[in-house]
Amino acid sequence: MSPVRLIQSGQSVFKSLALKKDKSSSEVLELLAEETPIAMVYNGISHAVMMATPDDLEDFALGFSIAENIIDSTEDVYAVEIHTTDNGIELKINISAETFSRLKENRRSLIGRTGCGLCGTESLNQFKKTQNSLNSTQSRATFSSDNIIKSLGKFSNHQLLQQQTGSTHASALCDNQGQFLLTREDVGRHNALDKIIGASLKIKNRDFNTLFLITSSRASYEMVQKAAKLNVCLLVAISAPTALAVRLANKLGITLIGFARNEKYNIYTHKDRIK
Repeated sequence: MSPVRLIQSGQSVFKSLALKKDKSSSEVLELLAEETPIAMVYNGISHAVMMATPDDLEDFALGFSIAENIIDSTEDVYAVEIHTTDNGIELKINISAETFSRLKENRRSLIGRTGCGLCGTESLNQFKKTQNSLNSTQSRATFSSDNIIKSLGKFSNHQLLQQQTGSTHASALCDNQGQFLLTREDVGRHNALDKIIGASLKIKNRDFNTLFLITSSRASYEMVQKAAKLNVCLLVAISAPTALAVRLANKLGITLIGFARNEKYNIYTHKDRIK
């Protein structure tokens, strides 16, 4: 596993007062995770500002663009430039004329954004359109329960930023044997998975139908949607899924696992894929 390139500086270290049950106290130095406004700028036009950990930003730009249906593949992206400003970071993403035209058309129906990406006068119609555009997996891959539990046991070892700050989420891409291929961390659970999607686009000649995702968070419908974008057929969440996530996973042929901790988990959809 390659080490995390910590983007924290001396300004990320804070002095706190630790109080104990016996009313004693002591001063401690803590490294806190950075949270920075990241602007996604497409062909000179700002599209969204996300609060994120300022690391693996090219992966973030590509993964966000795929997950938000802005691009169809890396061939639609000509360049990604990272510009630091006094107010945050701009990711200047140069995309094809066709995808940019589609982006401008979609922007006309939006009046704002939320952390879940649903806002605006036509957000319900857009939501339904997005769900209908997802392809169901036809994968016949099966996964060993032992390998899933093995990967869960090693998951925390791959979260170096979480170990140092205690405040970040992580997503990981694993192979059928439970070996870690990619891990990305961020203060936002969706951002971590977007970074995985972006990083995975650089993997050549890999059958993603035989891989699975782990997320340190709950499994919302958006996490299932992102898994479908990556074309994996198994999503493992440390916390609970939502009802909508279960229905979507069932529809898309994705095996959804929740409450994956302490060497046990619950299988909600397509249980025959787990051996």
